[in-house]
Amino acid sequence: MRRRDFITLIGGGVAAWPLTARSQQPSMRRIGVLMGSDRPESLMAFRQAFRELGWTEGLNCQLEVRWASGDAARMKGFAKELVGRSPDVIVVATNQALSAVQQETTTIPVVFTMVGDPVGSGFIKSMARPEGNMTGFTSYEDTMGGKWLEIIKEVAPDVSRVVVLFDPEAPSHLGYLRSAEPAAAALRITLTTARALTSEEIAHAIDAFARGNKGGMIVLPQPATSNNRGIIISLAAQYRLPAVYPFRFFVREGGLLSYGIDAIDVYRRPASYVDRILKGEKPADLPVQAPTKFETVINLTTAKSLGLTIPQTLLATADEVIE
Repeated sequence: MRRRDFITLIGGGVAAWPLTARSQQPSMRRIGVLMGSDRPESLMAFRQAFRELGWTEGLNCQLEVRWASGDAARMKGFAKELVGRSPDVIVVATNQALSAVQQETTTIPVVFTMVGDPVGSGFIKSMARPEGNMTGFTSYEDTMGGKWLEIIKEVAPDVSRVVVLFDPEAPSHLGYLRSAEPAAAALRITLTTARALTSEEIAHAIDAFARGNKGGMIVLPQPATSNNRGIIISLAAQYRLPAVYPFRFFVREGGLLSYGIDAIDVYRRPASYVDRILKGEKPADLPVQAPTKFETVINLTTAKSLGLTIPQTLLATADEVIE
């Protein structure tokens, strides 16, 4: 072989190596994430579950995360920005964030979590057959409204008035109230509601309600109450209001007790649907799933400060007791 031909052969082979190497690299899939509230551990739960399914950031996937912290304007801006980047899938947490994304796309697959009553909210056609480009996991269970009232009465038998901090435009919150009404009648509790979308509304509602006696409080799950939990917990302590919260992090920060879904589990579960969609399945073929894990958390220090004795039956069934 002539020297010139040999050099040409070797040069051509070397030039081909990077192309071959590139062809063997896994394709990079892009996932947009819009978080409605400010709980970093929730995103950590999703990331861990996603890694367990074989997805490694920087190797075969890239997550673009935006935190809206309950701000509706930021949600809209972030939703527009994420859709504009044309990701393979968008993961969305909370009703408000999902509504913002829904206004921006009907084609990009969307997997939601921490969403209440997605049918009544107009996100999907049905739980079994969501149709369209959205599917996911709900945070809503009909009987929880009644369960919260029963727990308040169990730990504070003298309570005869309960205020519910809620979002009047959230269909899931109306569902909670519907389930609470029969329980309120049976327990002889007067149930009132208070709009709680800003820190000012929350503070005013608790101040006004606390002027009466024998009161208790239920805090419904939404970004506004999660992001203003410090104010709520502080005022509940100031006015000695027995309060039931939707998530354990309220109780770890000084709230009396919580009963609700396992929020970490709810953020892990969407990873399986994102994985299936990236592998070719369609959101319309994946049924929306209701929560499967519920937990009770009790803060005994707070109970003592309120002069309450938690029944042994409730302590025995609690998932966590903080002393």
